[in-house]
Amino acid sequence: MSRIGKKPIAIPSGVKVALGGSSITVEGPKGKLSRELSEAVTVKIEADQIQVALGDGQNGSSMQGLFRTLIANMVDGVANGFEKVLQISGVGYRADLKGKVLNLALGYSHPVEYPLPAGITAEVEKQTKITVRGIDKELVGATAAKIRSFREPEPYKGKGIAYADERIVRKAGKTGKK
Repeated sequence: MSRIGKKPIAIPSGVKVALGGSSITVEGPKGKLSRELSEAVTVKIEADQIQVALGDGQNGSSMQGLFRTLIANMVDGVANGFEKVLQISGVGYRADLKGKVLNLALGYSHPVEYPLPAGITAEVEKQTKITVRGIDKELVGATAAKIRSFREPEPYKGKGIAYADERIVRKAGKTGKK
């Protein structure tokens, strides 16, 4: 049995959870999220907690842990939200936000324009710090990874876009002839 899947999910005040057929809907002060459930799990809503139990089908134990985590992320997202911070380093590298389009100057011959997906907000500080926010943890992480993929940090000088808490392993450059 899944150790994670057996833990109940506490429902904070101000968050409403509703089951409808094979889907679960979580609504809170930050927004509303919904997800289809697998047949391998059953979800029970009690007074102030959600319990995910094994249902019919294969891979029940692993699906129990997965869906417990997904539902816990939904509850946390509508209550508090998620954010990822990206740091830009490099001479001439900068970011600018115009409406829902993130404009990046990353040393290419053209600026990179990235339209933000629905449900995601971004904030640019000092042209080198991008904060991506949203209620869907999966979408926030995917958006931050996409922005990072435009210019990943290189190991020699560390130029590029990196997560704020990421440690870039640096390599030694060439040494001169003796």
